[in-house]
Amino acid sequence: MRSLLLIICVLVSLSSAFSFTIPPVKRASTTLKETKEQKNWVNDLIWTPSWKSGARDKEFSEITNYNEDLSKVIRRKTRTVQCGPINFGSEHRIVRQTMATTNTADVDATVDQVMRCADKGFDLVRVTVQGRREASACAQIREKLFKKGYDIPLCADMHFNPVVASLVADAVEKIRINPGNFADGRKDFDDHIYETEEDFKQERQYLAEAFIPLVEKCKKLNRAMRIGTNHGSMSSRVLSFYGDTPRGMVESAIEFADICRSQDYHNFVFSMKASNPLVMVQGYRLIAAEQYRLGWDYPLHLGVTEAGDGEDGRMKSAIGIGTLLSDGIGDTVRVSLTEDPEFEYEPCNRLAEIAESRLFVSPTAAAKQSAVETYEDTRDIQSFAKRQGDLPTQIDSDQIDARGFLHRDGSVIAVVTPEMLKQENVQYLYQELGCKLAVGMPFKDIATVDSLLMRTLPPSDAVAERTHLRRLIEVSTGVIVPAGELEKDPMENTVALMTLPEAIEKGGKLPTGAIRLAIELNGKETTEQLKALETLNPVMLLNNPSTDISYLHASRRLFELLKEIDSKLPVIHHFESTSITDKNELALQIGMRCGSLLTDGLGDGVCVELTSDHRFSVDQLRQMSFGLLQGCRMRSTKTEFVSCPSCGRTLFDLQETTARIQEATGHLPGVTVAVMGCIVNGPGEMADADFGYVGTLPGKVDLYLGKEVVRKSIPNEEAVDGLVELIKEHGMWVDKEDEAEPEAQEAMSIAN
Repeated sequence: MRSLLLIICVLVSLSSAFSFTIPPVKRASTTLKETKEQKNWVNDLIWTPSWKSGARDKEFSEITNYNEDLSKVIRRKTRTVQCGPINFGSEHRIVRQTMATTNTADVDATVDQVMRCADKGFDLVRVTVQGRREASACAQIREKLFKKGYDIPLCADMHFNPVVASLVADAVEKIRINPGNFADGRKDFDDHIYETEEDFKQERQYLAEAFIPLVEKCKKLNRAMRIGTNHGSMSSRVLSFYGDTPRGMVESAIEFADICRSQDYHNFVFSMKASNPLVMVQGYRLIAAEQYRLGWDYPLHLGVTEAGDGEDGRMKSAIGIGTLLSDGIGDTVRVSLTEDPEFEYEPCNRLAEIAESRLFVSPTAAAKQSAVETYEDTRDIQSFAKRQGDLPTQIDSDQIDARGFLHRDGSVIAVVTPEMLKQENVQYLYQELGCKLAVGMPFKDIATVDSLLMRTLPPSDAVAERTHLRRLIEVSTGVIVPAGELEKDPMENTVALMTLPEAIEKGGKLPTGAIRLAIELNGKETTEQLKALETLNPVMLLNNPSTDISYLHASRRLFELLKEIDSKLPVIHHFESTSITDKNELALQIGMRCGSLLTDGLGDGVCVELTSDHRFSVDQLRQMSFGLLQGCRMRSTKTEFVSCPSCGRTLFDLQETTARIQEATGHLPGVTVAVMGCIVNGPGEMADADFGYVGTLPGKVDLYLGKEVVRKSIPNEEAVDGLVELIKEHGMWVDKEDEAEPEAQEAMSIAN
């Protein structure tokens, strides 16, 4: 093999020296050719029956399941796909992979980066291949890596160029093709409306002619392939026929898989990536469900595309990837961060480790999952519907406004201690809770916590501390306190917290001063106990399953029982830990544990309570909680950034530019800004964005409004200001407010 690659390198070098070029392939007609031979060749391909016409349901029955077992975490059974020295599939460990950010044509830089990634622990590295130059470089990269003792497989990332894809297959172990632009992304589709099955099927002639040469090459050389659909870059043909939907993503991939299967080529995996975790989860579940009913068993590559950087990027990845891994779905993982690829390893590896520890083959995991009482899971994975819990209502006897104790788009509850309410700390606490300050008094803002959880109260003789707490209650902040604490030392206008058995025993009677009831659930409540919730009328449920049962399955059981009794009680996911000390680990754990429920529309908020030696600030936990809600597309409290992770196509310093854009626009809640390094990750990938910043030429940027370019070829050093002006022109700009009043800033310096 190494000798063959060396020969290829020599031939490529000679062709360059003599200006030898491979003649371009003539573009095929978009209609069936008239020759009998060509008609037979195309019509002999085996196409999966249409989903849209209902033919698939008739031939294979309706979709029934998307994973192995809804009550246990069992890996979905998949075939082994070989990729050089590694294997994808359920019989193998989850493959960790990343993508190089270097210019692939820079052979030495790419080799160095791939080696760093391999040393970090990655199993595979993907590189960009724009054209023949990069394809030639791949042969040199592969040979240099072999000589340095690295056999880590390479994957060529292909867009738009079937001929180059076939060429580079000689040098790398895997090819990634995007059905949205490999052969089906032509501009003339924009003017063609596909209303009938015949219209849609007619274009398959072009797809087959463009794709089959690569399939034959990969089959001959035993190369792996990823059929990687992206939500933001589906072809106009698919968009016209299926709409901008997860179903369109799945059908696009199945069409390309049909061509592979017709050539008896099965060494491929699927991916259904999107920047929106909810869309991503739906897409993957649908492709898994379709494979079950079709009798297919191809592995799945998991990833949230353009996740961004820092805590938000990790949180968004954990929400999407973690949700699927929690159900036993996924054979390889890539966490797409706007950071150097080496930094992707820790979150990638950790998500895989957490998933592997929860598999039913682990005695500990099996015991936790088996401890959950049997229930029927009735979720509909083919559509998304948010379960909406009822908000608190006002009662005539209320002396304060209780309606703000929860928020309609998702609530955040912060854990506070009496120490934080001391005179020297309280102004700092107000800031950490996200309050606005006016003459030292707190008021709620867009990202202020909705309620507080206090395990103990300041004693009634601590007049200052109680006064500070009352000021928060007066601006509609709920204060949740265990009923036993309130019975010992009452406080007016509080929310009494009880376990369900305790509430049943007391008949829901509140301690003196309390005006509402909150019930904490541990996941072990019986069905009869849960049915008693109807008569207790709590303002909220804190869902905090015991550590000896499965959080995911106990929570799903709770929502099924609430559905059974037609209850709309709001449910707050209570995340509690005694051991987490690292903020990145916390983001992954919260995203995976709570996000896996919120992506199904199950839940109305989050409360994070940590009792580890390393104390996170209230502000850190508040921001992480709001980040979870925003990542689950619930409550938007800050600018949403869709930021590509950079690659060899990137035309500017993506990390530096993204930081500048975040600094300039990061205070605009409800606004989504896409930062894309090149046109491949341009108007298509930023499907959810209001505004886009896209590299087009070295040093030049195009600005987008939605998916439409509105300003072209702006010098990069002027483009951030241009983006700000564009946002202002469309009425979505607000000026930054001062971070804090002078007295608050002084208090913070004292507290620190």
